[in-house]
Amino acid sequence: MRMLALLALIALPALSAEGPTKPLKVDLSNPGPTFTGPGSEPVNNNCTACHSAEMILLQPALPKAAWQAEVTKMTKVYKASISEEDIPAIVDYLTKLRSPGS
Repeated sequence: MRMLALLALIALPALSAEGPTKPLKVDLSNPGPTFTGPGSEPVNNNCTACHSAEMILLQPALPKAAWQAEVTKMTKVYKASISEEDIPAIVDYLTKLRSPGS
C-alpha cells in the first residue's frame, strides 16, 4: 500500500487535466540593456542576473551605507551568489549611479 501511495505522489505532478505538462521554455537571447562605463562589470555580472537594469534604475537614490545594506541583504537573505571581492565595486557603482545628489 505504501508503494502505491508513493507512486501516486510521484506521478501526480506530471499530470494535469489536459495530460502531462510540458517543460517551460525561457528565451534569454535579449536580456535588455546593461550598465556601461567604469565599474559597471561587477554590476552586470552579478546584479543583472536577477534584476533588469531598468528595475535597478527605478530604485530611490540611496546613500552609500544604504546601498551597502541592500547588497548585503541580497547576499545574506536572498543568497545571491555575489563574490565578496565584487561587493565594494558594486556598492561604489550603485552609489555613483543612484545616490542623493548624483
